[in-house]
This record gives sequence, C-alpha cells and structure tokens, in this order.
Amino acid sequence: MTARRRAVVVVCDSLSADLVRPETAPALSALRAASANFVAARGVFPSTTRTSSASMATGCLPSAHGLLGNTMVLLEEGRLVRLSVGKPDFLDRLRRATGHTLKRPTWAERLAGRGGSIVMSNVSPGAAHLQDPDGYGYVYHRSYSRGPGGVPLDDGLPIEVGAAGDATMTERFCREVLCERAPALAVLWLSEPDHTAHHSALGSPRHLAMIASADACVEQVVRTVQTLDAGGQDILLVACSDHGMETVARKIDLDALLVNAGWKQSLDSSDVVVAPNGNAALLYFTEGARSRIPELARWLQGQDFTGQVAWGDALAGLGLPTGGPLGIALALRHDNAANAHGIAGQSVSLHSPFSDSSPPGCGQHGGLGANEQHPFLYLRGGGFRPGERRQSASLVDIAPTVLRHLDVPAEGMQGKALQ
Repeated sequence: MTARRRAVVVVCDSLSADLVRPETAPALSALRAASANFVAARGVFPSTTRTSSASMATGCLPSAHGLLGNTMVLLEEGRLVRLSVGKPDFLDRLRRATGHTLKRPTWAERLAGRGGSIVMSNVSPGAAHLQDPDGYGYVYHRSYSRGPGGVPLDDGLPIEVGAAGDATMTERFCREVLCERAPALAVLWLSEPDHTAHHSALGSPRHLAMIASADACVEQVVRTVQTLDAGGQDILLVACSDHGMETVARKIDLDALLVNAGWKQSLDSSDVVVAPNGNAALLYFTEGARSRIPELARWLQGQDFTGQVAWGDALAGLGLPTGGPLGIALALRHDNAANAHGIAGQSVSLHSPFSDSSPPGCGQHGGLGANEQHPFLYLRGGGFRPGERRQSASLVDIAPTVLRHLDVPAEGMQGKALQ
C-alpha cells in the first residue's frame, strides 16, 4: 500500500437508490453521474442497519459473521434470551455468550498497522461499533467513543441523532479525519434519512428534507476529497446506503399470534423465541422444540402476513446459518403499491419490544421488498470509470473493493472486489 492511497466511505442510512433524485439530492445525483454506478446493488437479509454494518465491515454474509439482525437471540445460562443489538452492552453479552463478537475479521482489523481506520457514526451504538467491535481502530459515536485496544476517548462525539448531529459530525470528519489524520480507511455513517423515515411518510416533505440534509453532508465529503485528490486516483470514494425502506401497511404481533395458535407456551416462554426485525422475523428454538419447525413453517406459509418462509437448508439461500438455535426465517408480505406521496412499496411489519417507531404509514425495513433491498452504490476514483455497471453487487463487495484499492489482502471475505 502506498502512503497516499486511501478509501473514504460515506453511508446514507435507509436511502433507496430510487430516491436519489436531482430535485432533492443534487450532490448525490451529480456524484452518480461522475461515478461507477452499480445499479444492481443489493442489501443483505435481514435488511437492518446492524446486520448491514457487520456485512460491510467483514465482506461476509450473516451466516459467516454471525450478526443476524437488529434483534438477536442468545443462549444465556441455558435460556434463549431476546436482545436488542443496538444497546451499548450487546457486544459484551455476545462475547460472553459465544466467546467472540463477529466471527470474521473486519476491515478495521485488517488495516491495523496498515494505515488504520477511523469510523464516525450517528446510528445506533450497536451498528456503529460493529464496524470495529474489537477495537483495532477508532470508532466515534455519541454514546461512547474508543480507540485502539478499546481505550475510551476523551474527544468523543457529543451530538444528537438526526440532521443537526449528522452535519456537526460531517464537518469534523472532513476537517479532522480526512484533512488532518488521513487514515487508510475513513467511514462516515449518517443517521438520515433513516431516523426521520421511521416516524414520517416516505416522500413526505419532512422525509425529503432529510434526504436533502444527508445530501448536503455528502457534498461536503465530495468537495473535501476533490481538494485532497484532484486527480481522483489515490482516494477511492464510496458513497452508498445500507438498504432502502418500505411503507408500513400494517403491523402484527407475531408473539401473540404464535401463542394464540398454540405454537408458543406463553408470551414469555423461551421454547420458541421471535426476533423481530422490522419487515422480517427470525424464529429461534430450544432443542426440545425443534421438531415443530417443519409444521410451524407450513403454518406460517399459509398466513396472510407472510411473504417468504425459509427453514432447514433453505436458510443458506438467504445468507443465514443452518445450524444452532435459529430455525425459521420469515420475510413479511410486501407489494408495489404506492403510498400517499407516490412512493412505491408497502410491507407488513412486526411489533417490537425494543422500539415503538415505524407505525403504519411510516418507513420500515428488514425484509425482502424490492425497495428495501435496493441501496445505491457509487464508486469514484481509484481507477473506476463513470457509468452504469449492471453486474451483480452487494454490501459484502464493498470491503474487498476497498482493500484491493489499498493493496491489502482480503482472504476469507465472501464478497468480491468490484474493480
């Protein structure tokens, strides 16, 4: 790796490719025209931010890295326990339950001693620290910030989630991280338009204003990179989203439905445990309950809220593990109907004990809907020529692409370099 080669990654959380439009996102639209635009880019399943963060950082699918959603179920003291991955203590609990955090090395680990990495993120603590869960580089987040070795940082990120916090973080990122510290990898993860869309209708004036806010942050990063690398060869700029969103058509309480149908003993029983992930659910089973998986899967297939059910070997087709307590993956029913603002894509969604966001009419993600599985991915510099690329591409391809630019090995990654 030459001293000058660097990679800059900026993520607009939950911004579907179809919503990058000149009238609301002029900077991203201009960047798209000047970049290799991977129009067939897709997310992972579940299409949640925390799973997406782990997949981007490791270049692997959830079956390989082990982070299976915004909500996960761990075996703690012999009992299946449902937990929010977004909580600051989740990684410690994951480590205690499994002996590790992610099962595959992240780009931060691979770049330790090779120019290093700095992440600034304004999403949930879990999603932010999954970029570097074992402390090989620097992660800045409003809840807590740490450097190599997990050492707490005095110069944290005192911001709030939302557009104002994103703007403050972006200014510091450009000034301090890009211009002064210049790590091999710099990652900026914006909270908008995701933060607002969970409480607003997609395409509403408020939602469009937050797309414009994220666009302004991207514009600042683009200008800074252009100043630092006018020739566009030394800095690879990756602009992307982790997933898109669907409009919530209705919400269901899957736990209650399973209890009423006799599949769970009670709402609090751990024989069958539901991990709600927005427009999807993962169902975990104790050993004594696993014999019920085929029959329960067939029951789910017959429900009016179901889009797709996978169990057994079919889990691998969704990028999920086929061993362990995970037994069934459920993607909820979706269609292409437009909401009141003309934004296509509606889905059934799940109630969650960890969040009261995304009521009917607002945005949600997690499933297999066409819009939530259609992030944007633009690559500029580093030898990429402008124009549409119709080859298949995924979130897991970003890390190997970055590492190839930096001339760092990417053995063990499931994704492929896009150069």
